[in-house]
Amino acid sequence: MTPMNDSGQEARRLSTVRWVLVLATVGLIFDGYDLVVYGAVVSTFLRDASQIGTVTPGIAGALGSYALFGVAVGAFLAGSVGDIIGRRKVMLASYAWFSVGMGLTALSTSTQTFGWMRFVTGIGIGSLVATTAALVSEYAPKDRKNLYIAICNGGIPLGSLLSAVLAILLLEHIGWRGMFWIGAVPMVTLLPLAYFKMPESVAWLAARGRLEEARALSERTGVEIPVASHQATTARSTGKSGFAGLFSRDYLFPTLVLGCMSATGLLLVYSLNTWLPELMLRAGYNAKGSLSFLAVLNGGSLFGALAASRAADHFGPKPVVAASFATGAAALVVLTFNFELAALLAVVAVVGLGTSGTQTLIYGFVANYYRTNVRAAGVAWCAGFGRVGGIGGPLLGSFLISAGLSLDLIFYVLAGLALLGVGLTLLVPLSRSAVQGLARA
Repeated sequence: MTPMNDSGQEARRLSTVRWVLVLATVGLIFDGYDLVVYGAVVSTFLRDASQIGTVTPGIAGALGSYALFGVAVGAFLAGSVGDIIGRRKVMLASYAWFSVGMGLTALSTSTQTFGWMRFVTGIGIGSLVATTAALVSEYAPKDRKNLYIAICNGGIPLGSLLSAVLAILLLEHIGWRGMFWIGAVPMVTLLPLAYFKMPESVAWLAARGRLEEARALSERTGVEIPVASHQATTARSTGKSGFAGLFSRDYLFPTLVLGCMSATGLLLVYSLNTWLPELMLRAGYNAKGSLSFLAVLNGGSLFGALAASRAADHFGPKPVVAASFATGAAALVVLTFNFELAALLAVVAVVGLGTSGTQTLIYGFVANYYRTNVRAAGVAWCAGFGRVGGIGGPLLGSFLISAGLSLDLIFYVLAGLALLGVGLTLLVPLSRSAVQGLARA
């Protein structure tokens, strides 16, 4: 393919990439909000049985996991069909699905209904996470893929931060139901806009052999057909697509390690996002003060991941992800020291970088690790299998609290998990493209 010199095409390309990045980021803002808003309201359920019935720490942990079960199901479903029917269709369906799910959750009157609706909502959230990174990776400039994916996936901690901030400002006025109705807003805002402005992936169309459609979309959007995707149409027999390719001989070991790495990261993320406000409430902080820790945690993950993503584009994602896990482990240990509030909040921000921020980097790592016709399945695998860890996060927190462990011991357990993440990251072999790049050098 020859480089585009036409200024009109370049303007269309920049406009397309901006729309893809903005819409994908906004979608994941609601994704992060929808998952973490439960952690912002769980203390209400624990202390007021008139809301959805009696909720003990054990029940609260189970309810927190239901959405993550749904996320795992949604991610695997998206991985099965995303490389077949395309990124755009899956993303539009996801916006509609999780919006309806949040609205239905707001109407729940029992723990059973609430749990089922959280599961249903999770299906839409999971399918979105699994598809978004693949689409953004295929539109991002080659030398900024990790940065663009970090910006996009930064929407998840930004949404988590938003849930904490809105809970501080609005929870006493609109109640937990109002907080969940906010999560249904994309149905009348984001979905219509994405329908008209979110294009299909040019690289995906070419990889599927739909070259005429790929050329037409390339002309309309100004985005070139990648050489690798074009070659894939003439050499399709050399590489299976979707989950078949994901678990082929070329990718089996890294797929298993990346899945375990993602599961470890999400175990940390949802342990903290579900239980940190309650832990700090038990440590003596008031309700708004405890929610501020959740806000700072996700703020640190957002800005830390953006900074780390630049290093990932320069040094490669593997050493940066390992360093991020290690930073999280160290910060969790430091949380056991006796600090004044300001210093404690600063450490919590670093914990955010080493937990939720690390997970943002992992999605970029995975999306750029696999070839085009396996990419959505690869991200889906890490988002889906990773949710096994995510599902365990709320349950782990409830187990540690119910066992009567001290706050310090709980943080030591989580630090150990972060160190496990370091070890798993170091086990990931270089991708074939990285090996070829080193050989050329």
